[in-house]
Amino acid sequence: MINTETIKNTVVFRLSGHLDAESHKGFHVSEAELVQKHIRLINAGIQDWNTDFVMFLYKVLKKTPVENITAESLPEGMEQLLFLALQTPAKVTERSGRKEPFLDRVGGYALYLAERFGCGVDFIYQCLLSWRRQLRGKAVCRSKDFWMTLSECGPKALLIVSLISFMVGLILAFVGALQLKTFGAQIYVASLVTIGMTRIMGAIMTGIIMAGRTGASYAATIGTMQVNEELDALKTMGISRTDFLVLPRMNALLLSMPILVLLSDFMGILGGCFMCVLFWDIPLSEYIRYTIQSFNITNFLVGLFHGVVFGWVIALCGCYFGVHCGRNADSVGIATTQAVVYAIVWMIIMTGLITLACEGLGI
Repeated sequence: MINTETIKNTVVFRLSGHLDAESHKGFHVSEAELVQKHIRLINAGIQDWNTDFVMFLYKVLKKTPVENITAESLPEGMEQLLFLALQTPAKVTERSGRKEPFLDRVGGYALYLAERFGCGVDFIYQCLLSWRRQLRGKAVCRSKDFWMTLSECGPKALLIVSLISFMVGLILAFVGALQLKTFGAQIYVASLVTIGMTRIMGAIMTGIIMAGRTGASYAATIGTMQVNEELDALKTMGISRTDFLVLPRMNALLLSMPILVLLSDFMGILGGCFMCVLFWDIPLSEYIRYTIQSFNITNFLVGLFHGVVFGWVIALCGCYFGVHCGRNADSVGIATTQAVVYAIVWMIIMTGLITLACEGLGI
């Protein structure tokens, strides 16, 4: 049990009996009353105690300066545990801390965005310098890393790109034929699928697949190296991280993306053919004829250009968030998620910019 008495500016706590979670029931002392007073903890016959009671004392005395607290004949373990807890500053969380004013939060977020934008621009600049060093034969990178990365983001991605693009072409043909049938013009589904896949859909679907597959892999791999302090080791040895880690991955993705886009275009047209011939009774020869008539080299090259830009965006996002990953396991997961999300967002933004540029140039 706890008995308290106040003598002038001193509050005396007399502790006795069994001290556990039930011992402080009915005990009411305001923390504000104890802040400016001297506290004496006296052993008045303590038989046993547990950590629940020490936690209660900590909550009561945590705002009182440690130098104003004295203990007399307390059990050794109890005294050490209590003073150790009181000497450790309490962790201030968002809930327990004072809420910042609205304008302070807006200003802080604006400064955070400016800092992140600066980091992104600097990272792009470092990548451009790495390309320049590579062209001059001075980049510190291994060809083995390039070929290994190319194998991961090229041949091993063929199956998933083919399957998804085939299904996209099939769906595009089904939806298009469903609408064109009302006008008796379902034969033009071949033109719809061909133009749609070669102009933009093949590149977008390939970009989304590679962002989730390869961009996430880049972020996870480099982020794990950050956690293991391997990036610090490279910096200590004077080796550029962008040369050694980013450059091979970026080159591999830039080389493989146009090929994957070409495959995606073909599989999308094949999926449209499958739908039209088997379900809409369009002759195969007519589908092929309208496909050839609708094929335009300009649309095809615009789609390939989208693929190159998307490959650059995916590689930048994956490597950037890997390099700027935190130093714990949870940070790797966060970096991987951010790499995929930001890559898809920036691909959509770049699609809009390229579309506006093509419209202005009459392409």
